[in-house]
Amino acid sequence: MSALIDPKDLTHETDLVWLEDITHLDYVRQSLDRVASRRRHPPYHRDGRLVGYATLGTTAKASRASGTFLRRVFWLAPHDRDQQPDGLYATAAPSEAVDPRTLQPRVKGYKTERSEGGPASDAMREMGITLPKV
Repeated sequence: MSALIDPKDLTHETDLVWLEDITHLDYVRQSLDRVASRRRHPPYHRDGRLVGYATLGTTAKASRASGTFLRRVFWLAPHDRDQQPDGLYATAAPSEAVDPRTLQPRVKGYKTERSEGGPASDAMREMGITLPKV
């Protein structure tokens, strides 16, 4: 889950590579994957599609146990809002989702009103909870 990503796991990121235009995407899912290289296109084994990934600098160390690197990947599932605008996530977003406009190398990003599917709910307003509009 996005909320469980520890910022220290992102310290060696040097760039984010987008495989498609993210300007039309309200959210992307982000995960930390173990991959064989610091920079190459990572393998993708989930349902859906890989949207982007982080590259790591030369100071990133491979795991002693597996020889792999922990890297962030950005992806979308077939039932996400970009493919099914009136589906399950029409007015919400998965727990690991963030607004791609809030992402940078070494910054895990966050949800916004846009990534959550629109303006804040009545309950959020009553509780004084606001999300950035980005």
